[in-house]
Amino acid sequence: MTTGYAAGERVNLVNPEEHKTESGPKGGKAERFTKSGFILSAIGSSVGLGNMWKFPYITGKHGGAAFFVLFIGCLLVVGLPLLLAEMAIGRGGRGDAATAFVRLSGSRYWAGMGLFTVVTAFAIMAYYAVVAGWTIHYTIASFTGSLYRGAPNYEIVFNDFAGGYWPLFWQAVVMLLCGAVIARGVSGGIEKFNKILIPGFLILLLILMLRSLSLSGSSAGVSFFLEPDFSKVDAESVLIALGHAFFSLSLGMGCMLTYGSYVEKEQSLGGATMAIGGGDLLYAFIAGLVIFPTVFSFGLEPDEGVGLAFMALPAAFSKMPAGFLFGGLFFLLLAIAALTSAISILEVPVAYAMNKWRWSRRKAAVVVSVLCFLVGIPAALSVGGPLTDVSLFGRSFFDLFDFATAYIMMPFGGLIVTLFTGYVWKSVGEEAGLRGALFSAWLFLLRVVIPVVIVLIFLYSTGLLNL
Repeated sequence: MTTGYAAGERVNLVNPEEHKTESGPKGGKAERFTKSGFILSAIGSSVGLGNMWKFPYITGKHGGAAFFVLFIGCLLVVGLPLLLAEMAIGRGGRGDAATAFVRLSGSRYWAGMGLFTVVTAFAIMAYYAVVAGWTIHYTIASFTGSLYRGAPNYEIVFNDFAGGYWPLFWQAVVMLLCGAVIARGVSGGIEKFNKILIPGFLILLLILMLRSLSLSGSSAGVSFFLEPDFSKVDAESVLIALGHAFFSLSLGMGCMLTYGSYVEKEQSLGGATMAIGGGDLLYAFIAGLVIFPTVFSFGLEPDEGVGLAFMALPAAFSKMPAGFLFGGLFFLLLAIAALTSAISILEVPVAYAMNKWRWSRRKAAVVVSVLCFLVGIPAALSVGGPLTDVSLFGRSFFDLFDFATAYIMMPFGGLIVTLFTGYVWKSVGEEAGLRGALFSAWLFLLRVVIPVVIVLIFLYSTGLLNL
């Protein structure tokens, strides 16, 4: 079983705290976020494509405002407690997703559990880069106006694009961009990137929100999003809201754990948790005010899934004055959201490679990026492309990546975190900055409530639980 320690290195399993070091790979100085840089980078990780297209369409499918209220409750009960736990493990263990568990538990058994989250992040990155590449292509096609020439059928436009070889090119562009940012380090690369893009992301969101709210008929979309109808909420809605609260914060794949290892001891993890959760919720809320007014103004259906972003909304932008501009800004938003999340995902296996094999950051970024690209090729070519008819376990390569990571691997990774912080790591409260009744309530959630929720999400998502 791999441990993440260098070959021949002795580890004190009686007192793993003695093993902690403030040096990085090859004895270099440990990398750290600034306080604001960490929060912006963590928000960038959580504000992914899910906030921009998945959240709106599942909200549209499950009752609009009522589902949004339900999601907020699930975020407070499940998402934020688990987020705090992941960051505490990262900062307490001062290592990648595998070594942090070993250092805090004193047992090499937990290295395998941590390594599972590294593999999860690698698998997610392999196909997430494909979707991120779509957003960059659509951004350029919209700004240049080529997306709207000739009153096209946007379903055919998407299928023609996804069914060719261009997705491989844009997938490579995404891996190149993410690898280049990560190669520059935590403060010089990841933090600087997010400090520029996350505020810019908010500005673009606000511009698009104002434009959407000014459209004729937009009030119907606002009402749908902000006026709750709890009669539409059922058991299925609850499980989907719980699942999205879990997935929207990038939990269960080692991202927040790895980012937590770069946080200074002086920074309050509790305060950071609330800031990250608040940022995630704010972006999701504004995204709803961008999507739903536009959808209702042009008579579209609000629950169209992936087609909402790449098929339905382009049709709306084509009918809008200066639609090429607002469409370009929308897809630019998607691209930024995809890239900030992708960087946090890629950092997980890169950090592992640096610690495990003592590679330099640049070498780890290059090797892992190339491997992710190669593994993701089948996914890129299976969405209407040459590998569409090739299936494994009854699914295309793209669908298999999506299903296995989102519905099996991530929930299991979240379960690992809850069981470790709830039952194994005895000083978790001290690292998290919690004590008294607040700590007891948090521990109860980690030991009892969240594990049950994760199991229910897993059973429902895999079809083993029917509602």
